[in-house]
Amino acid sequence: MRLDVVTIFPEYLDPLNVSLVGKARARGQLNVHVHDLRSWTYDRHNTVDDTPYGGGPGMVMKTDPWGEALDAVLADGYETGAHQPALVVPTPSGRPFNQELAVELSERPWLVFTPARYEGIDRRVIDEYATRMPVYEVSIGDYVLAGGEAAVLVVTEAVARLLPGVLGNAESHQDDSFAPGAMANLLEGPVYTKPPQWRERGIPDVLLSGHHGKIARWRRDEALKRTAANRPDLIERCEPKVFDKKDREMLSILGWAPDPAGEPYGRFWRRPQGVEE
Repeated sequence: MRLDVVTIFPEYLDPLNVSLVGKARARGQLNVHVHDLRSWTYDRHNTVDDTPYGGGPGMVMKTDPWGEALDAVLADGYETGAHQPALVVPTPSGRPFNQELAVELSERPWLVFTPARYEGIDRRVIDEYATRMPVYEVSIGDYVLAGGEAAVLVVTEAVARLLPGVLGNAESHQDDSFAPGAMANLLEGPVYTKPPQWRERGIPDVLLSGHHGKIARWRRDEALKRTAANRPDLIERCEPKVFDKKDREMLSILGWAPDPAGEPYGRFWRRPQGVEE
């Protein structure tokens, strides 16, 4: 996979040289190029922004530097054998970034990122390149950052670990929280390692039992507990068929009940305190 990032702060992307992403680059699984947007400015101040039409606070990133930068990046990519580029635009107004979207992006051979600053990029730039390639406008959360570089790091790490050969265990990501089909999209439960005692804290006996069935059930129950506490919306969205009899018993203990209108089982909803089935 080829990744290009155009930014006014190339040094912000230095973490792409470390950890799994850095190792993937060293092995040639990721071909990463970081470009300084100011290389395509021609005034002595290397200006990349201007005041917005219609008034209002803040500044808007200009069309010309972005247009020239993207044209040059695309030309270089095609010359070096890349193909089928997709533009990834980090923005608070974009599609929520989740594991499903990470999987979708990991299947593309070439991603070009445009992390913006100020009030964003002149919309005509995005509209122009949408006529040439798929455009993914993505948001990593319901908050606003000073710029999109942090979002690039988040998206890149989530995507890179899905590429074949990047993780040491090829099946490691299949049971991740939010992985399609993994644990009915529940959060993962707690994990433990050696030593068995630490500061007078032990680990659950079931994990030492060697009984794989009981261990799997314990992990499932812990995933249900954590999801119910931290992300109840995931349970509400789950298809009823993903919950077996033991799941339903645990959900009932946690205060959840199936929608009585569903046949034979409806989606689960959180039962109000003090209300019995």
